[in-house]
Amino acid sequence: MVTRRAVVKSGVAVAASSVLGLPAIHAADANASESARSLPKNWLWMRPSPRRPDDDWKRLFAKLKATGIDGVLPEVYNGSTAFFEHPNPLVETRANLLERIIPIAHSEGVQVHAWMWTVPCNNPRIVKQHGDWYAVNGKGEPANTKPAYVNYYKFLCPRLPEVREFIRGNVAALAAIDDLDGVHLDYVRLPDVILAKGLWAKYNIVQDREYPEYDYCYCENCRKEFKDETGIDPLKDLEDPSADEQWRQFRYDSVSGMVKGHLAPKAREHDKFVTAAVFPNWKFVRQAWHTWELDAYLPMLYHSFYNEDLTWIGEETRKALGRLVSPSPIYAGLFVSAIPPAELETAIRIAKDGGGSGISLFDEGALRDEHWQVLSKSLA
Repeated sequence: MVTRRAVVKSGVAVAASSVLGLPAIHAADANASESARSLPKNWLWMRPSPRRPDDDWKRLFAKLKATGIDGVLPEVYNGSTAFFEHPNPLVETRANLLERIIPIAHSEGVQVHAWMWTVPCNNPRIVKQHGDWYAVNGKGEPANTKPAYVNYYKFLCPRLPEVREFIRGNVAALAAIDDLDGVHLDYVRLPDVILAKGLWAKYNIVQDREYPEYDYCYCENCRKEFKDETGIDPLKDLEDPSADEQWRQFRYDSVSGMVKGHLAPKAREHDKFVTAAVFPNWKFVRQAWHTWELDAYLPMLYHSFYNEDLTWIGEETRKALGRLVSPSPIYAGLFVSAIPPAELETAIRIAKDGGGSGISLFDEGALRDEHWQVLSKSLA
């Protein structure tokens, strides 16, 4: 039988044969069935409501498939509560929504990839019991008590063994769901040391350089590990930590080591696809995602955040493909609220001309009737 790793290396990842309601795949016909095991062509992020009736879900998935969107990314773990049966007593399960919608989506030919917040943790039990798990900025302020920008920016330290084990448990809980197609990692990074320029006015800031109050992580564990490696305490020994390439790389490695060494392997133990929502300005969130070797990447190419026009989407897609250490599909993330329906077809074409394998839309709630009409013409 063709193994998953062999298929990934050949450019095609394995998904369960039930995804599209097809017969079971046997060794004799595995190669002939590769098309049934591929990733979606186009994706939609969504914040699902457990109060939505099954009939409404069925109509939505049928509409998506007819429109040309064959993968959904429901937000089922928001850094605090879960919308699936979570085995960790620290995490509240609000509803078993994910388990309910998977068979409905599959019956309409739509894959389900569970969208989870990765590093931020706003769980009040963890804030109270494990305050030492949180990232610390260059002023010595922990993210749980003084988060940057907004209250939900309570980022954990991605290098701490206890944190890695907790986050790996979140991935494991999702990956263990039998018919789930994949695990989608979001916020798999550190806080923005420099925000996208289009957001500066919103927060009444000017970030002409890296300021310590937005620069993470200077927790005791990170400082000790870096000193053990280099002989340098980044907080005490560096006049300008932001200018030190070793210290910058250490933070890249903190995030990448967690993804490559703990999260992706745990998902793949259960034969799940692993994807991530990632930033184009990766250096400023310490997110060297081009090194992660995941099944696909969905860069959030929200052009309005960067004061750019639509052509920037294609440029960033090409840059992303050029950075990857191993080939994987790129699905350009489009911020629907900033794209009038009359410009959506152009945005899609630009993303594909840039080398994108498709698009991912943020999010379901932003789609108006006019958007749906354009999508039906452009994707189906």
